[in-house]
Amino acid sequence: MKVLLFGSDGQLGWELQRTCPDTIEMVTCDYPNVDFCSAHTIEKCINATLPDCIINAAAYTAVDKAEQETDLAYRINHDAVLEIAERCKKNNIFMVQISTDFVFNGRNFKPYKPYDTPSPESVYGKSKREGEKAVLDILNDKALLIRTAWLYSSHGNNFVKTMIHLMKERETLTVIDEQIGTPTWALGLAHAIWNSIEKKITGIFHWTDAGVASWYDFAMAIQEDGLAAGLLEKSIPILPVTAKQFPTLAKRPYYSVLDKTSFLQATGLKPLHWRVQLRSMLAELVR
Repeated sequence: MKVLLFGSDGQLGWELQRTCPDTIEMVTCDYPNVDFCSAHTIEKCINATLPDCIINAAAYTAVDKAEQETDLAYRINHDAVLEIAERCKKNNIFMVQISTDFVFNGRNFKPYKPYDTPSPESVYGKSKREGEKAVLDILNDKALLIRTAWLYSSHGNNFVKTMIHLMKERETLTVIDEQIGTPTWALGLAHAIWNSIEKKITGIFHWTDAGVASWYDFAMAIQEDGLAAGLLEKSIPILPVTAKQFPTLAKRPYYSVLDKTSFLQATGLKPLHWRVQLRSMLAELVR
């Protein structure tokens, strides 16, 4: 099977490349070889490859900046996705679209099931939801939509690596303790994507690591495991704060735990707890 990967330079794209099965012929495409603001370059890349499957891991993910760059966020998260989906329909290509917990408003206060009604409150979340609808409207049962949350990797920029850096530089940190979700190592998501492609699963599904945490819990774990791994030399005070004490341009969901039950039943996968995954990822930073 030939797979075209959009967003190959991102943290998920990087993990997909290093976990790619031997049975897959992968072709990668990212900026500047494809400009997601240009329908022509998207079409050119697809026509030059004519894959059996496209994984779209490309996205505009600067959540706060999206509030000021609305047109660009929608261009990448909706328009480009729509154009990819249209090319897939024309050429009978299966599509895997990666989405986010931000399509929910976070006021459900129980794990969100895949077919719960989305209600995004940020430009990022709204643009990603429009991308979801484009894929589902155009491709129907010729697509797989996977939502994930709190993604990190040893590659690229993310919360884990930012916290490690700040813990080395500062004497104290403040981290929000009232937003709840699930930290997710992109490596585990990559394995789940390959598994779902192999099993030819279609529809909407959720994937994260196991367990739940606040951002404060996550930061505390990063410090504890970072010390154990030798990435940090000393412990610093980490103080919990409310979202009102740490205002941001974009609204974030207070509770965005995703229910993975249907995906686990379809794939037979068993996600590891996020603390186990965090320790494994930190070990990569040591090497």
